[in-house]
Amino acid sequence: MSCIKLETDRLILRSFEPSDMEALYLLLKDEEVNTFLPWFPVKDLEETKAFYTKHFEDKEYCFAVCFKEDNLPIGYITVDMDESHDFGYALRKEFWHRGIAAEAGKALIEQLKKDGVPYITATHDKNNPRSGGVMRRLGMKYCYSYEEQWQPKDFLVTFRMYQLNFDGQEDRVCQKYWNHYKTHYVEDNL
Repeated sequence: MSCIKLETDRLILRSFEPSDMEALYLLLKDEEVNTFLPWFPVKDLEETKAFYTKHFEDKEYCFAVCFKEDNLPIGYITVDMDESHDFGYALRKEFWHRGIAAEAGKALIEQLKKDGVPYITATHDKNNPRSGGVMRRLGMKYCYSYEEQWQPKDFLVTFRMYQLNFDGQEDRVCQKYWNHYKTHYVEDNL
């Protein structure tokens, strides 16, 4: 669990606390918010706590996204520390389209650079182009697309993979998804 606290003009990015489970539940129960996320909406506070323990509790870079004025979570932002350094986020839908994900992402990227993380990747369903817009606003570059039978939801998804290198190796592209999924290609018009 991260002890780092990051601030932007509007936001505080901080560790989740036990008192945040109700706020996290509001995010995780929403079907529309979870449409493009790799899990089903939670049904109650107990499922929220189990989700938190499984997906967030021990992550080095997992932050509650809060407005400064009330410090209550309206979303989360994370980066995995495996080969992909996968960047991900979600916000409650009443906070969509306000630049919050990009603002939080920029603060997290600055911290990752300071900490010596070499790069991040992020993927989005081609049917969710706004997520790709956030990635581009963060300076990420489209690398390739791949098809995955997405679990646990069990339907075919075309993902677009973006990457941002921090260490000067501009030509490096994480091959994790390219190598893992049989159907992969580069789209010309992106």
